[in-house]
Amino acid sequence: QVQLVESGGGLVQAGGSLRLSCASSGLPFSRYAMGWFRQAPGKEREFVGTISPSGGNVYYKNDVKGRFTISRDNAKNTVYLLVSSLKPEDTAVYYCARRDTGGGPPADGTSYDLWGQGTQVTVSS
Repeated sequence: QVQLVESGGGLVQAGGSLRLSCASSGLPFSRYAMGWFRQAPGKEREFVGTISPSGGNVYYKNDVKGRFTISRDNAKNTVYLLVSSLKPEDTAVYYCARRDTGGGPPADGTSYDLWGQGTQVTVSS
């Protein structure tokens, strides 16, 4: 069964960091671009960033540039999101997703066809 499983979330003070992981199974991981999204309470899901299949190209939402870093290890079938200099407004459930091959906009959730269950990040002030 193809699935994505996130881990690494938790409670952290403002200014702190966490490394989120997204492990995949049952799919040819290295063929797919991967994305990270987040959803804060009472808000719509929003795009965080995406990474190309090889890891050579990474694209971020503007307000996380310089604070968040996406990377991947294709040998381990895992994509990572390092979240640093955290702010209370970064509190959300973070999701990884597999981008489909349809060529849709990378920041659009409908361009992704497989999602993990999410991991909670809570930033205290």
